[in-house]
Amino acid sequence: MIALISLILVITLSLIIVRIGATALEMTGLSKEVASFQAQSAFSGTGFTTSESEYVVSHPVRRKIIRTLIFLGSAGITSAIATLVLTFVGKNRAEATSYFIILATSLAVLYIIFTSKRLERFMKRWIRKFLNRAFPQLRIHDYTQLLGITHGYSISQIRVKRRSWLANKTLRELELDREGILVLGIYRKKNGKEIYIGVPRGDTMIIPGDILICYGPESTLLNLSKRVEGKEGDLEHERAVKEAELRKMKEELGD
Repeated sequence: MIALISLILVITLSLIIVRIGATALEMTGLSKEVASFQAQSAFSGTGFTTSESEYVVSHPVRRKIIRTLIFLGSAGITSAIATLVLTFVGKNRAEATSYFIILATSLAVLYIIFTSKRLERFMKRWIRKFLNRAFPQLRIHDYTQLLGITHGYSISQIRVKRRSWLANKTLRELELDREGILVLGIYRKKNGKEIYIGVPRGDTMIIPGDILICYGPESTLLNLSKRVEGKEGDLEHERAVKEAELRKMKEELGD
């Protein structure tokens, strides 16, 4: 009976560890589904080779969480197998049957408990409180994921040259938003010092020497950095606007 109780405790503890690991991964910016899947994969040692798993281990904090889950999982699975063997070794048929029924009932109860949405919310709330206090470094922002860097969007620094299409125009005149580009900030030399203009307004004049921090489609940003003044630059702007309209239609359709 002691071996059976130990087995049930090992399984319960394993489920709790996986839940803690999934919550920790979720706190680093992963979606709930991805965090849960990767925590289960690491703890069970299945090691699914997917783009998601490569994305997870490329981050130092997530990699540490995965390493801990793998270590605990190897110990937990070994313990579970050992106690499972001890539970049924040397038992007669009646005892083995009763132990099997107890084990099956316990597993069913654990399944119901750990698939309960209400319990999940309760556990996650307390796990988050504990992790926030014990491991504040988990509270990170994954800007690669948040800004869609892996989906064709990027952040770029564009230095404005004297003959650039961007030079000596206001942001309102440039209409970069129609191309799908946002100017997040501007680095500018003023009186020998570098200043930063955050979230510039439409009436902000772009002058040669400015460094624009832009967010948008990577291909459009590359084109903008090379665009020269004059009629040719205006035509490229119009083409970029049409491409942005087509891209928006495709994104809304989910293509």
